[in-house]
Amino acid sequence: MTTLRAWCGARAPRRATKKLRTVSGTRAKPTRRCKRAATRQVRASAAGIDLSGPESVLQALGALAAVIAVHEMGHFTAARLQNIRVSKFAVGFGPIVARVQGEEVEYTVRAIPIGGFVTFPDAQNGEDSEQYDPDDPDLLRNRPIWDRAVVVSAGVVANAIFAYALLLTQVSSVGFLRQEMMPGAVVPELQQNSAAARGGLRPGDKVIEVGGTPLDEGGRGVRELVQLVKISPGKELQLLVDRNGEELPLTIIPDDVRGMGRIGVQLTSNANPKRLIAHDPGEALKMAGQEWIKLLDTVVGGLVQLFSNFSGAAKQVSGPLAIVSVGAEVARTDISGLYQFAAIVNLNLAVVNLLPLPALDGGYLFLMLIEALRGGKKIPKEVEQAVMTSGLLLLTSLSIWLLIRDAIGLTIK
Repeated sequence: MTTLRAWCGARAPRRATKKLRTVSGTRAKPTRRCKRAATRQVRASAAGIDLSGPESVLQALGALAAVIAVHEMGHFTAARLQNIRVSKFAVGFGPIVARVQGEEVEYTVRAIPIGGFVTFPDAQNGEDSEQYDPDDPDLLRNRPIWDRAVVVSAGVVANAIFAYALLLTQVSSVGFLRQEMMPGAVVPELQQNSAAARGGLRPGDKVIEVGGTPLDEGGRGVRELVQLVKISPGKELQLLVDRNGEELPLTIIPDDVRGMGRIGVQLTSNANPKRLIAHDPGEALKMAGQEWIKLLDTVVGGLVQLFSNFSGAAKQVSGPLAIVSVGAEVARTDISGLYQFAAIVNLNLAVVNLLPLPALDGGYLFLMLIEALRGGKKIPKEVEQAVMTSGLLLLTSLSIWLLIRDAIGLTIK
C-alpha cells in the first residue's frame, strides 16, 4: 500500500528572542519586521518554548493543521481527478478522533495534528486483493509515470498556491506590516546607575543627533551611535533626544571600560510601523507575488545554509512544538501575522518535501526519474519498499528526537 505523507519537522520559523548583542556596553537590538517575525529561527534549546495562552496555541495549531490538510488534499485531488483509487485520507497522526467512511475512501481526523497521509491501495502486496485486480489500471502503481508524478507533486503545488492565496488575502484586507525607518536610534532599556542614566536618558527616548550631526535611518543610525560611544570614553557627547515629541539636549559621558566607551543602554532602530494594503486587484496580485518570492527565498536560503553548515544550523531545525510556539507568539503579537506564518510554513513544507529523500515526495519523484531512465522499467517493488521504509524510519526517529528536544525546551508561562 503506497502512502504519501506530510512531514512537519523542518527548518522552522524563528521566534523573537530577547537575547541581545552587546557592543561596548551599548546593546543593539534589531528592528522587528512583520516578515521576520514569521521567519525567525526557533532557538528552542537556548530560549525555551513558550506555549502560554491557550487561544493563541489553538490558532497556531489550526494554521498548522490547515497547511497539512492542504498538502494532503493536493495529493488526493490529483488522484481523484485522474480516477486513481484512494483508500484513506487522514489529517494528523495517532488515534482517530473522527471518521467518515465513503464509498471507497476512509476519511479520518487524528489526535496529533502534525502530519497527515493519503493511502493508495495496492493489490500487488495482497492488500485489497479481493477488492481490486492486480492489473487494475486505476491503481496508482499501474499508471504511467506522468500520472504518478502529478499525484506525488500535487501536494507541493497545493502548498505553494495556498501560500500565495494567504498573502493575497492579507494584502487585500489587513495589509503587510512594514517598518518605516526614521532617523535616529531608540533606547528601549537602560541600566541603572549607567552613564546613560546619569546623563538623563530614559527608556523610550529617541536619540536623533550627536554633536549636532543627525543620525542616519534604521540600522545605520544605531551603528553610528554605537561607534561614537565606543570611541569616546570619558568624553562628553552632546545628544539631542526626542522625548514624547519634545526635543531635549542631554550630555552623556561614556564610562571608560578597557579603553572603550560604554553607556549601558539597549538600542533599536527608530521605526514607525505601517500597513501596506493593495488599492486594486492588480496591485494585490503583484504585491502578493513579490512577498511570495521573498518568503521562498528565505526558505531556500535557510535550507542551503542547513546543508552547507550543518553542524551550526542543525540547532535551528525545529519540531512541531517549536513551530506551534512560533505561531502562538505571532498570534499574541499580531493576529494578522498568522497569514505570513502559515504562508512560510506552507513554503517550508513544499520545499522540504521536494528533497530527493526516501519517504518524502521528492524521494518518490527521484525513483520515478530512475524508472524513466530505465526506459519505463519499474524498480522492483521490494527495492522501492526497502528504500521508502528506511526513509520513513529515519524521519520518524528524527521527528521523535525533535519532539523530545522541543519538550525539554518547553516553558509554560
